[in-house]
Order: sequence, then structure tokens, then C-alpha cells
Amino acid sequence: VYITTTHVCTLIIFITIIALAIAARRSVLKKRDVPSKFATGVELAISTLDSFVHGAMGKAGKKYINYIGTLFLFVIFSNISGLFGLRPPTADYGTTLCIALVSFVMIQYAAIRYQKWGAFKSLFEPIFLFFPINVISEFATPISLSLRLFGNVMAGTVMMALYYGMLPIFFKFGIPSALHVYFDLFSGAIQAYVFCMLTMTFVADKRNVEG
Repeated sequence: VYITTTHVCTLIIFITIIALAIAARRSVLKKRDVPSKFATGVELAISTLDSFVHGAMGKAGKKYINYIGTLFLFVIFSNISGLFGLRPPTADYGTTLCIALVSFVMIQYAAIRYQKWGAFKSLFEPIFLFFPINVISEFATPISLSLRLFGNVMAGTVMMALYYGMLPIFFKFGIPSALHVYFDLFSGAIQAYVFCMLTMTFVADKRNVEG
């Protein structure tokens, strides 16, 4: 068993998310006349997440809000961890493939549960000859999800490593902050949003959810 940088950084992110979750729960449940700024921020974040999920999945969003919220937090914390000197776990394909496979299992479960035999019947539509193509398209889902996230995060990580490794020391002050804001913060947030949105879209499509 090899302990790599990805394992260490992932553990740090897990601990951070758990600590924030515990602090958020205590802050929201604590009785006070005026809610603290932290509690207000937590409630705003939950309300935004609720609108985000229900907007994409309709009434079915209630069943998936916990998963999507956890997924979003892990991906965005992983993506922006480069701001704090860590190597983003999502810059390792093993990480992105694992979370993509979890989403893939959820997508297929939704298809089988709500479409029954129709989930298998659709593989032969519009005609039997399309079966291989339909199977490939189904298994392409986790590959495309994982590669999209991995490629974007890895590209930013490599760009920053090249910048720090090739330029003189006096260019390493000030300028990198703007690059970190783009590659880690902006791009990281966009990729987390895209990953979660695609997951919800695929699940909603398998459930045949409208509105």
C-alpha cells in the first residue's frame, strides 16, 4: 500500500469538510436571538444548493440534494486546495474516476428503478444494430465526466508548476496570485459546477423527470 500526496491531501480535505460541517450544524442549531454571520452564511448556502438541485431535477431533487451537496463540496475543495499549497486530489485521475463511477452507479440505478425493463430496452433503440453504440455511450459517461474534471485541474496544476519552476524568483511574487485565482478558484468552481450539473442532468434524464 503506497501513501501518495493525493491520499494525504484528500485526507486533509475530508477532515476540513467534516470540521466545517460540525461547526455549521452547531452554529445553526444554537439558540440565539440574532443568528451569527456564520449561521446566516450556512443557511444561505443551503438555500442556494436547494434551489440549484431542484432547478435541475425538479421534485426529484429532494432525494439527491445530500449527495450533490457533498459531491460539490469535495470537488470544489479539492480544486481550490492549490491556493493553500496542496496538490489538488482532482489532479489525479484515480480520484476523478472514482467519483465519476459513483455518479455512474447512481445514474444506472435511477434508470433501472424508474424505467424497469425500459432501461435495457433503450439500448436496442431505434434498431437492434445500435446496441453496441448505445452501450459504448453509456460507459462513456464516467470516462467523459472524469477526464473533463481531471484534464482541467491537471492543466492548471502543470501551468502553475511550470511558472514556479522556470521563471526567476522576482517574478514569483504578486503575479502568481492572479494565476491562482483563475486556475484554482475560478476554473475550480466552474468545473465543480459542471460536474454536479451533468450528474443531475443524467440522473433526471434516466428518471424521466420533467420540470
